[in-house]
Amino acid sequence: MQNGTILQYFHWYYPSDGSLWKKVAEEAPKLAEMGITAIWLPPACKGTNGGFSVGYDIYDLYDLGEFDQKNSIPTKYGTKQDYLNAIKAIHDAGMQVYVDIVLNHKAGGDEVELIKVRKCDPEDRNKFISEPFDIEAYTKFSFPGRKGKYSPFIWDFRCFTGVDYDNKTKETAIYSILNEYGEGWEEVVDDEKGNYDYLMYDDIEFRNPAVREELKKWGEWYCQTTGFDGVRLDAVKHISPAFENEWLDHMRKATGKEFFAVGEYWAPGNLPLLLKYIDATQGRMSLFDASLHHNLDNASKMGKDFDLTTIFNDTLVAARPDLAVTVVGNHDTQPLQSLEAPVDPWFKPLAYALLLLRETGYPCVFYPDIYGAKYKDKGHDGNDYEIYMPGVENIEKLLQARKRFAYGVQRDHLDHANCIGWTREGDAEHPGSGCAVVLSNGDEGFKTMEVGKAHAGKTFIDFLGKHPGTVQLDEDGKGEFHASGSSVSVWVEEGV
Repeated sequence: MQNGTILQYFHWYYPSDGSLWKKVAEEAPKLAEMGITAIWLPPACKGTNGGFSVGYDIYDLYDLGEFDQKNSIPTKYGTKQDYLNAIKAIHDAGMQVYVDIVLNHKAGGDEVELIKVRKCDPEDRNKFISEPFDIEAYTKFSFPGRKGKYSPFIWDFRCFTGVDYDNKTKETAIYSILNEYGEGWEEVVDDEKGNYDYLMYDDIEFRNPAVREELKKWGEWYCQTTGFDGVRLDAVKHISPAFENEWLDHMRKATGKEFFAVGEYWAPGNLPLLLKYIDATQGRMSLFDASLHHNLDNASKMGKDFDLTTIFNDTLVAARPDLAVTVVGNHDTQPLQSLEAPVDPWFKPLAYALLLLRETGYPCVFYPDIYGAKYKDKGHDGNDYEIYMPGVENIEKLLQARKRFAYGVQRDHLDHANCIGWTREGDAEHPGSGCAVVLSNGDEGFKTMEVGKAHAGKTFIDFLGKHPGTVQLDEDGKGEFHASGSSVSVWVEEGV
């Protein structure tokens, strides 16, 4: 069986020209050949900015680019038919489709309602700083453009726990809505900001049974409509784990598919919190390894001062390798975004080797790391910046190395602050498989390592072409493998 590799097929600044669905459909055969086995597509539902929404400002879950709503029929990525065509092309190429699901909030309500709220301290959401009073909030969602097709459900203030805007006074604050389902926030795993249930827009009230049933009904409709193979669940930090458990259990039972699920719980450098969430969801979903990303980012900034023997310390892939989706970057960590923490370009080939060529973790490659990206936006300081993200050197060869060579027993040599390595012995199912990986964040380095006796006497070369020469393995399948300074080499059998 081929090693699994996800590709996040978008970034925050992908052009708003309706081209992405068509592009991925066209590229699907090439991506499969490259070694990608699953495509994570961006949110396909209509956002409040119509054809300009990245998709996380969710308006109508049932509008996949089909209805004239929010000044557009297509979404930023194309029409519903384009979307379905893309999914078919991905499936035809032998890959899976993971859809991005945004259930924490809704945005762009159609009508205001006069509702009773209490204002909260933004740094301690459990602290109310006002008596109950009335505001005008955009909490009525009637979807006039859809006219009840697929679902007649109308969302109102009883479907939300909080909002951040009073249309009457034009004031922005965090308002807790008073309704019959509870006067406070829902229970979440962490106590950040007292309670971080509220993130943005109109926060969904999962204690309302009608809301839960509607989201289950929508999930079934979405799966039947698209035939997805897995889900990426947005902002799970801010959603009651009890709801996530109920929804995933229902969906898997209703669809008869034990589909893959990965949650976005972004807690850099806080492995205990990720493990706490895994306990709360009883292993129903994988999580992105924000802790490993934190280490990769630090390693790229510190250069030779970073101790490579600690690269996997306090990471999800070390603690729960079965539930770790590993990343070098994503749409939130790219430059100028909210969680900006881009791994420096020089280190990215090393980082991807650490993700792609080891036996644990489910790696996810980021779109710009294959295609590059160029865009302009305002920075956190309010100034304008032009950003260029180059594609990662040798990324396609690293993907090929995962597809062809990274199988079998792993032997680790993570024993030097500036030079680490490991070998994969290969297996019978993948002829020619087996490799030796060496990476250095300082000067040229080397490791004497055993690949396995099945490779005894064989000649190995650097598949990436970064280090000249050859390595002759001895009768035990051992050899001395080198890596150039601040570089990675992947040594494989010559001629395979």
